[in-house]
Amino acid sequence: MRFLLINVLVLASFMQLKAQKSAIAKPAAPAGNGYNIPITLQPLKNCTIYIGSYFGKSMTLVDSTRLDANSKGVFKGNKKLTGGIYFVVSPNYTLQFEVLMDDKQQFSITGDTANKEKAFTTGSIDNELFKEYTVVSTEKGKNRQQLESEYKSAKSKEDSTRYREQLIKLEKEMEAYRAEIIKKHPTSLLTTLFNTMKRPTAPAIPVVNGKADSLYPYRFVKDHYWDEVEFNDNRLLRTPFFEPKLDEYFKYYVSPDPDSIIAEVNYMLLSARSGTEIYPYLLTKFTNKYINPEYMGQDRVFVYLFENYYAKGDTILLNPSSRKTITDRAYSLMANQLGLPAPALNLVDTAGKSISLYSIKSSFTLVAFWDPTCGHCKEEVPQIDSIYQAKWKALGVSIFSVNVNEKEVPAWKKFIRDKNLPKTWIHAHQLKEDRQAEERAGKPNFRQLYDIFKTPTLYLLDADKRIIAKQLSLQQFDNIITVKLKK
Repeated sequence: MRFLLINVLVLASFMQLKAQKSAIAKPAAPAGNGYNIPITLQPLKNCTIYIGSYFGKSMTLVDSTRLDANSKGVFKGNKKLTGGIYFVVSPNYTLQFEVLMDDKQQFSITGDTANKEKAFTTGSIDNELFKEYTVVSTEKGKNRQQLESEYKSAKSKEDSTRYREQLIKLEKEMEAYRAEIIKKHPTSLLTTLFNTMKRPTAPAIPVVNGKADSLYPYRFVKDHYWDEVEFNDNRLLRTPFFEPKLDEYFKYYVSPDPDSIIAEVNYMLLSARSGTEIYPYLLTKFTNKYINPEYMGQDRVFVYLFENYYAKGDTILLNPSSRKTITDRAYSLMANQLGLPAPALNLVDTAGKSISLYSIKSSFTLVAFWDPTCGHCKEEVPQIDSIYQAKWKALGVSIFSVNVNEKEVPAWKKFIRDKNLPKTWIHAHQLKEDRQAEERAGKPNFRQLYDIFKTPTLYLLDADKRIIAKQLSLQQFDNIITVKLKK
């Protein structure tokens, strides 16, 4: 648990803030009394200052004001700002200090660029609590740093034990202090921030019927990770710690298999649905994460998002270009998910004879889509032949090699001859007239069905031509074949 709320991420890129200056827009639609925040920031005079906020992992400017000769200005708008942690920014885009944007947004700020920690607000209970907490946490933070330094340099076991106990005591004091604020001010913004920051403490491993349940601490932390956090609360985005906590959750507490991810993503999105800012933010975050995922097969999460959110109306959140990108990508992935039968390939070989993928009878089939003009293909295709000759041929692996460049058929045939690619491979391509016939009939071509946006693109199929792996290295394909054969 962090001791400090203030100054988190103060070293973030101010160039990003500067770049967003031109994007500052005054809220346009009336809502309540809007916001009216007078500010005095000495010794600055006759210059423009800004107020910004965190937004996920980034920072953004949301308003500006011109200071007069008396260092006074006012941030105001007729629509309330989203609550959360905001900061005052100087003319040269340096963060000065943080304030909480409460519900009323009718308070004043007084500060001095030469004495930032002395800045204060008037007329905001949330900011008064924040200031009190900041003073306490700053003092405790200094004590912690000193104890950690002494702990690292301890010369005896007794000293190490003593310093460690003091550190634990200090942490418990801060936990108790935060708990007291939560108890006394359960509806305050500071309480919301504490709940967002909080991670459950793993309990001891229990013994049930004489057997230790080693997974219980993990399950406990996972089950309570989001206690008191409402996913439809737009204020979560205006903190620097919600999104890191979200990333940590998916990294350590969610299984990487698509079904587990889909369950978590679906729960969060449905819970966030009424959040006008956080819902589209989370949908975009998950889309970007799984449209080109870290692990094979996780693109099924993206397909799920498309079918259950975008295809049901949420494309209105997108501009036309993004809508087309997501739609095209989804249709390119739908037919080639792990476990599905591979799309049919009815092509012709080097002699113009018809050849079908499903006519191949073998334990495994590696389908390799490549371009004879592609430099990477020229390196990898011979490597496929090497592992095929050394191992895969004897294991009953077939190679279905497809030229994707119909304009380079002579170069394709020459490469096959020059590299002595075996006749036991099936070398195939699509005739131009066959492609045009598909287009006239409105049928998807193999490039879409197999998501071929780069070459080489590789798929591994089982004996029934179901997709068991894709877009891996040759060594990874070999490992999968080895594991499957053992089973």
